[in-house]
Amino acid sequence: MNRTLVIGCALLAPIVALAAVSLAWTPYGPADTTGGRLTPPGAAHLLGTDRLGRDLLTLVMIGARTALTTGVLAVAISALIGVAGGLAAGFAGRLADDVLAAALDILIAFPALILALLVVAAVRPSLFATVLAIGLAMSAVLARLTRALVKGVLAQDYITASRASGTSWPRIVTGHVLPNIWPALSVNLALQLGLAVLAEASLAYLGLGAPQPDISWGRLLREAQATVFTSPISLIAPGLLLAMLVAGANLAAQGLRLAADPALRVTR
Repeated sequence: MNRTLVIGCALLAPIVALAAVSLAWTPYGPADTTGGRLTPPGAAHLLGTDRLGRDLLTLVMIGARTALTTGVLAVAISALIGVAGGLAAGFAGRLADDVLAAALDILIAFPALILALLVVAAVRPSLFATVLAIGLAMSAVLARLTRALVKGVLAQDYITASRASGTSWPRIVTGHVLPNIWPALSVNLALQLGLAVLAEASLAYLGLGAPQPDISWGRLLREAQATVFTSPISLIAPGLLLAMLVAGANLAAQGLRLAADPALRVTR
């Protein structure tokens, strides 16, 4: 049994459940401030309330939905742009490939969070802008990986045999290239999910994430700084869930890597 994958999924499961439930039900409205400021955990408010009187469990549930939505959509954008760009570079001629590879190296030299900051700062802050910025920032790494994997597959003898038999390039891509590179790409995409969630929380913490009324764990952490000693649960709850999500995504990625490569399972 792949215990690493199981542990990763176990960490992700409660967060996914919170996000799914929040679509249909939350204990209170996100703008409801009738609970009293900094009420301790109790029957009426299981996690207490924040400095504005909002129910913390409600905020955490909606924050889970925001985190997963941002992560999944950002990874989807990264996959769409990165895989397409990597395939183009892998099939390009020598000159075009060198130009694309150099451009990717320049983009990768900048940290993804810095690129995301630049994109968000250039447009009006919104959840869409955050998702787009994070997806674009992560796509360069995925494109570089895709290019290297495509080059490796195209060098195989069975690709030469397929071309000699008259198989078209689109059929080679869908029948040989993508199935062979997908296991490695899936591992990277799982890692990117954790990175995307962490980047979204970082942007929200810095005040560059989606504005109110959108709720983010990063903004909750920022707001909890002023009451960390009087109401530590306001900081612990979103911080713990953020750590669980990132750790779960990383462990799931490692589990997928072990599942895709039998040699690693033997060495372990």
